[in-house]
Amino acid sequence: MLRELRWTDIPRLAALEREAFADDAWTEQTWWAELAERPRRDYVVWDDPSRGGVLAYAGIDAAGDVADVMTVAVTPDARGLGLGRRMLDELVDRAHARGAEALLLEVRADNAAARALYDRNGFETISVRRRYYQPGGVDALVMRRHLPGTRPDHPATQGEPA
Repeated sequence: MLRELRWTDIPRLAALEREAFADDAWTEQTWWAELAERPRRDYVVWDDPSRGGVLAYAGIDAAGDVADVMTVAVTPDARGLGLGRRMLDELVDRAHARGAEALLLEVRADNAAARALYDRNGFETISVRRRYYQPGGVDALVMRRHLPGTRPDHPATQGEPA
């Protein structure tokens, strides 16, 4: 079941972050700060109590013509079930509903599964941030998707995010 993120989800999300992102994991404090940014930031979870609770989560920062994907994650034991696609579809819908004309994200260049998901869902690489992810010096790919009913030549959909 897709639902809004709750404050009570924070300990679970911090644990899942360590599983999913190891070196780049958000802490409980980071999650508290993210949720304090509401209503600009919007987070959802896929909750399946029969499988242990939260299996996936995602969020956007929607504050104008361009929205940013803050995170998308699926627990290792729930990968391959289509939850990443479901989370991404929800973020696209929410960004569009808030008037965004494009959705931007950053992804580790070495995250083949995430890159494939974004490629299949209409995102294109618009720039590379060299050695962005530390430790390890892994590049970040900045990707963009134009949202339905928007003009690709609109100034808000051009170039790299600020």
